[in-house]
Amino acid sequence: MAKSGLKGRRKWKPVPEDLIRSFDEVISGLVGVTRRKMFGCPCAFMNGNMFFGCFEDDIFMRLSQEDREEALGSGRFSPFEPVPGRRMREYVEAPGEFIRSGGDFESWFERSLKYALSLPPKQAKGNKG
Repeated sequence: MAKSGLKGRRKWKPVPEDLIRSFDEVISGLVGVTRRKMFGCPCAFMNGNMFFGCFEDDIFMRLSQEDREEALGSGRFSPFEPVPGRRMREYVEAPGEFIRSGGDFESWFERSLKYALSLPPKQAKGNKG
């Protein structure tokens, strides 16, 4: 029997408007970056690959293995697990305040964008014939 995938799943909180505004400011004007929703939340894509987004009160970034290890070792980030027990292996998350805190947010964002640029483009889903 197939599992429904919804059993035990919690209802996600909406992303606060101020975090959405900060997210939009970060990605505005970036050539090749598109904004779409995943998990009902704003996310940024480069060449079809998701690399940065909001989730509830937090932000998440897709990083190379080396950068992920550094991020997780810093104590500022944690593994991104939008559904308990379903960790997204290339992603880390941080509190939403990080995007507005100045500090080294920009450096981490640039690492995430650089990693996204290194990935092969994803083909758009749609009609195949």
